[in-house]
Amino acid sequence: MKLESFSAEDFRNIEKISFEPSPGINIIFGENAQGKTNLIESIWLFTGFRSFRTMRTSELVREGQDMAKLSCDFFSRDRSQNAQMFIDKKRQVKINGISQETPRKLMGEFKAVVFSPQSLALIQGGPAEKRKFLDIAISLVRPNYAVFISRYLKIMSHRNALLRQMSRGKYKYNEKALEPWDYELAKTGARILNYRYEYLEKLSGPVKDVYEGISAGKEQISIEYSPSFKSPKKGEEAVREAMLEALLKSRDSDLRRQATGVGPHKDDLLIKINDLCARTYGSQGQQRSCALALKLGEAAVIKKETDEKPIALLDDVMSELDAGRQKYFLDFLEGWQVFITCCDPSILDRSQTGKVFEMKAGKLSPAE
Repeated sequence: MKLESFSAEDFRNIEKISFEPSPGINIIFGENAQGKTNLIESIWLFTGFRSFRTMRTSELVREGQDMAKLSCDFFSRDRSQNAQMFIDKKRQVKINGISQETPRKLMGEFKAVVFSPQSLALIQGGPAEKRKFLDIAISLVRPNYAVFISRYLKIMSHRNALLRQMSRGKYKYNEKALEPWDYELAKTGARILNYRYEYLEKLSGPVKDVYEGISAGKEQISIEYSPSFKSPKKGEEAVREAMLEALLKSRDSDLRRQATGVGPHKDDLLIKINDLCARTYGSQGQQRSCALALKLGEAAVIKKETDEKPIALLDDVMSELDAGRQKYFLDFLEGWQVFITCCDPSILDRSQTGKVFEMKAGKLSPAE
């Protein structure tokens, strides 16, 4: 997977840029608030996912303009391809000149992994951050997974609306009215859990190997999925039955909360160092190492599952790592296409090949 050329117009503070990156390491340097993260964000959008910085699509358009335009040529699946994105209140996408119904069509086509200071939230944040990590990581190798997530959220929205109506007396409480929603929610929820369990089995090995390398074998990391309900057995059918039973038992509390209290949307991921919770007991250095291991593990799974190295987008993370972790990071990504934003371009000295670009006031130019 290689990005061959990229252009952006009226995206955040970027008026118009166009460049051809190196197939190896690319350094984008400049002072703060010049547009470096905006460039990384615009490349990331071609994965088909939302921005890793905002949920408001309108914020992506440069002030005073009606639309942002992005375009890229990339090599994937043994052929050169083109993708275009037009952003106003929503995102419209073309792949190889053909309009797509949704940006999700890019999932699995354009493969990238983003590392940013927000990645530390995987360890320091709550369950929602870990679920988000899982959902994006799985969708990058199993694009159909995103369809099940969307379906699950729609079903849950209908169930929650019915719970609110019953709780407020607008709709007489009737167990049979909830039954079809419970069944559909459990059916889709079991499929989601099956995807998650399968993915974690593939992720655990690379994460352990990376963390062992970072810590020089002095510490061990473990990842454990923590569901909001217990299933005596694994397997989609067993999990579906267990979730149905859990939904039935939680109906009274769901009515009081006016929301669904069990299911994949409530699950957590337990990350431990030497059997101790990394969030509670890990030092800042250990937590950074955990986040790094998870993201590099994610990249390794994409490489193994798709037989392509994803593009690595490193937004202002090198300065947060000590020299040892920086070296491990770059050694791991040797031979990959990497984009690194930083204030000091001297990081390139650790690499044999690459290009350096300066970002200033939303304009990108090759460094002298």
